[in-house]
Amino acid sequence: MRTAAARKRRLILLGMVGRTPFAGVAWQALHYLEALRRVGCDVYYVEDTGDWPYDAEKDTVTDDCTYTAGFLARLMEWCGFEDHWAYRAPEPETRVYGLSESRLTEVIESADGLLNLCGATVLREDHLRVPVRIYVETDPVVPQIEVAQGRQFTIDLLLAHTHHFTFGENVGAPDCDVPLGPFRYLPTRQPVVLDWWTPVPNGHGPSATACRFTTIASWHQSSKDIVWNGETYTWSKHLEFLKLIELPRQTRDAVELALAAVDAEAIELLTSKGWKVVDALALSRDILPYRSYVCASGGEFTVAKDQNIRLRSGWFSDRSACYLAAGRPVITQDTGFSKVLPTGEGLFSFRRLDDVLSAMDTIRSDYARQSRAAREIASQHFGAERVVGTLLEQAGL
Repeated sequence: MRTAAARKRRLILLGMVGRTPFAGVAWQALHYLEALRRVGCDVYYVEDTGDWPYDAEKDTVTDDCTYTAGFLARLMEWCGFEDHWAYRAPEPETRVYGLSESRLTEVIESADGLLNLCGATVLREDHLRVPVRIYVETDPVVPQIEVAQGRQFTIDLLLAHTHHFTFGENVGAPDCDVPLGPFRYLPTRQPVVLDWWTPVPNGHGPSATACRFTTIASWHQSSKDIVWNGETYTWSKHLEFLKLIELPRQTRDAVELALAAVDAEAIELLTSKGWKVVDALALSRDILPYRSYVCASGGEFTVAKDQNIRLRSGWFSDRSACYLAAGRPVITQDTGFSKVLPTGEGLFSFRRLDDVLSAMDTIRSDYARQSRAAREIASQHFGAERVVGTLLEQAGL
């Protein structure tokens, strides 16, 4: 067998795109795949979570992998990975889609490293033979608290990896209250393939008097609320949006939410206060409508999760990084990320409603400048090759 020095580094990206076949999840993984390819790796997407997937056509979790396999095949063909992906169907199915079973075995056996994106995969025995195993945590706080609480499943999941990276770029800092535990986390962030988000003129951007701010989010999610030191730290973003419910009445700008997991009562409340609400699922079943929605916006206004805000994890959204890459200014809730990312031009952090209104005024007053600043932040801080190159170097790859 050729040595690693005599060939391209062979890497595996473990993900959950098929299990959760929505555009936001897909873009996250596609950026990693393309970034790894552009820094010279022979990279394969492999999904082997053991979980039943969601079928968007039937709107149900199912043991039938037909929709999942088709979704993955279309994605991988779009980005030129049509012969570099595999999906292992969960029980009761036993087949592998994409690569053959024998080829998948060969890829794993010859891999120099793997990246477990979102920590969605519990590593199997064959994964453990890969010498460099990188845990890429996109949502900090819950795993660290579970380790501090002694949850053995989470401890074992993390122990199976040789390196640990997190989007919580303030984890370990004196002003961050996320418990560290025994694991050494290195900061990282979402890589973005800039030419996939080239800024284009649009008909829904700013005028001389108003701008259209949007975001894409789930309204209500409580399954990951967690108690630490007698405090409950919540996951659901609706709690933070409700604190700013009067925003549309205090700005000339349009504020639109593309929402999933939202009921009629919440929609009625939001619209009565001047928010516009559209269906997130309709634009998330494929990657291109999702991208078009971002690019058709004037900018992003969004909130963060209570967990990241109060504990100051330094988390920053992969979706917001895409808005920046599209040249769309971002206004988002402060989690401590302003310690590592520039704010005040193109990107604005806020704590109070007044901060949001001030940021909107600044963006509206010179949109061209703010758009350029947003794109520059994406280029300098989220550029795919730069982010992934640093990660691989730190992991010894």
